[in-house]
Amino acid sequence: MHRRLLRGWGVHRQTGQAGSCGGLAPAVQSRISAHSRRCRQRILDLGRGASRRQNLQITPSMYGLCDCNNFYASCQRVFRPDLVGRPVVVLSNNDGCIIARSNEAKALGIGMGQPLYQVQGLIDRHGVAVFSANFALYGDMSRRVMATLRTLVPSVEVYSIDEAFFDLHGIAEPLDDYGRRIGRTIRRNTGIPVSIGIAPTKTLAKIASKLAKRYPKLDGCCYMHRPEDIEKVLATFPLHEVWGIGRRYGKLFDSMRITTARQFVELPEEWIHRRMGITGLRTWRELQGIECIGFEQMPQQKQQITVSRSFPKEIYEREELERIVAEFASMCAEKLRAQRALCGQIHGFIFTNRHRDDQPQRYETAVLTLPEPTDSTLEIVRQARAALRQIYRPGFGYKKAGVTLAQIVPATGVQGTLFAPPDKGKHARLMEALDRVNKVYGRGSIVIAAQGTEPFRMNREHLSPRYTTDWRELLTVKAK
Repeated sequence: MHRRLLRGWGVHRQTGQAGSCGGLAPAVQSRISAHSRRCRQRILDLGRGASRRQNLQITPSMYGLCDCNNFYASCQRVFRPDLVGRPVVVLSNNDGCIIARSNEAKALGIGMGQPLYQVQGLIDRHGVAVFSANFALYGDMSRRVMATLRTLVPSVEVYSIDEAFFDLHGIAEPLDDYGRRIGRTIRRNTGIPVSIGIAPTKTLAKIASKLAKRYPKLDGCCYMHRPEDIEKVLATFPLHEVWGIGRRYGKLFDSMRITTARQFVELPEEWIHRRMGITGLRTWRELQGIECIGFEQMPQQKQQITVSRSFPKEIYEREELERIVAEFASMCAEKLRAQRALCGQIHGFIFTNRHRDDQPQRYETAVLTLPEPTDSTLEIVRQARAALRQIYRPGFGYKKAGVTLAQIVPATGVQGTLFAPPDKGKHARLMEALDRVNKVYGRGSIVIAAQGTEPFRMNREHLSPRYTTDWRELLTVKAK
């Protein structure tokens, strides 16, 4: 195991620095270094069909991960300091399940994804603060965190609403001090606490950030770079928490009684490649310190866009479902244009309440392929309603519906068809005006007739104000 870590470390660190192979015999160092170069080149070429480059230059690298602590709950606490030290939970759409918990709520035994009604007694007994999901607030606070991070590091790759990788090439400051300074600055500028993990690869940086969150003595930053330290961590780190393993492989390894990251690394390379493919092989090598997952500053376009919601009560009438599906399709089209893309396929789905054993159950989906890729709200809504008509059956109480856009391609460079409408330019200007008005005056200011005049409303009884995105809901401060 230690030799494997040294093998990977040779890619990232120069001889004589911490974690180098300086203590080994020169002949062994040479073999390890050569083997490291070959391994890194093979993984860089995996899946590309690229020819082997000659005279490959390996440069030292370190990656960081900034992970916001209990992000949704922390956003609520920024504007409610009275909640510090008090258990906080955030609910899903329609206030159904718990999707975020503060550390205090976790200590009470409140589980992720647990229905609210199952823990209502616990919440009442312990005075847990309950909030409906406020995605407008969370999205804006995320933007502020990422904006601050970009001022502190050379480049940033946003991974999710509460996580971002950053590149540390060329940083002369000691990286553990540097990471803590990043955390302090983000906390000061936004009020959001973060955990920083720094390591030779993205996968190890993910593990380091979890350790920073788990152990307060690390003061918010875990700099994991010495091979012996990495080996100790992997020996006890749960395999199911490793980035890239997932539930599917987690079940496989549980059946094999492989429970730690170190046991995973000790599996033969050929077995990993055969059972898990290139993706699994990259994870296996990243855990050994071999950089395999590159850094991407530009966010990748979504391959699918979905808007779906559960309803407060079952819906039986097709006309009411059509209005809701039209609204979901319109939201999808708006997101599609925001990433300057077109879609070639539309999926519509509806299903009944699976928790109602006393009612007939039905889950249906329809897929419609468009004659030409589009970003038009009018066309996407029309096709989504057509999909609904295919799958709707009278007599069923539907609890959830959704629309997914697939076969997404960039809006530029798409070849048109012979029968394409001649006024595409005029139509594009209409969509641009629609988006601009709704951005300035709020979503839903202008809608198409199929959506109706009453927008779909979820149960959000515990909704907090949109403190940072709505002038009417700004925080009010009173001086005494």
